[in-house]
Amino acid sequence: MIGRASIPAAAHFRNLSLSLMPAALVEIRPETHGVALEIAYATAGNITGRPVYARAACYLHVVAAERLARAQALARPLGLGFKIFDAFRPSEAQWKLWEARPDPEFLADPRRGSPHSRGVAVDLTLVDSAGRELEMGTGFDAFTPLSHHGNTEVSPEAQRNRLLLLGLMTAAGWDFYRNEWWHYQFFDSRLYPLLSDRDLAVSMMTAG
Repeated sequence: MIGRASIPAAAHFRNLSLSLMPAALVEIRPETHGVALEIAYATAGNITGRPVYARAACYLHVVAAERLARAQALARPLGLGFKIFDAFRPSEAQWKLWEARPDPEFLADPRRGSPHSRGVAVDLTLVDSAGRELEMGTGFDAFTPLSHHGNTEVSPEAQRNRLLLLGLMTAAGWDFYRNEWWHYQFFDSRLYPLLSDRDLAVSMMTAG
């Protein structure tokens, strides 16, 4: 069994140095990164009942973008791809979500900071070669025990698809959150700085 201590020192320090760069976010687009986007918080279809983002955009820390690419390389031979619901979430947006539903089972307290607000978390699902979402038993942001990893009350097909997503993402270096089948983040997310909408060249939170 290979433990985290076996990670080459050079790779560790490279990732650490990148984590200290405040402008280390890259935009993830369908045409450049080969993913489908459905940014839920740019619509009213979220827990607040109104758009949280003024602009539907997807950003990840540059290291997270590399790990997403690794997961894609593993999924591609299976005829599968990814659809992203959320990635970098400005700290201002985390506060809006928390104010709407301060539930620590499904949302990080913004005073502590979310991995999303560090650019090293992504909410996503699997899609087939036609772009259809695989059955996962619940939709995104379903704040119910049915969303938990290992829940056997969803269909066997959904259980298999969740395990497939889990395998692809963890093999690519991501950690998972046990309460949300769609959420993946870095093991060492606290090494990365919290970022706000002001750290973006073009705002996600305000129009124009």
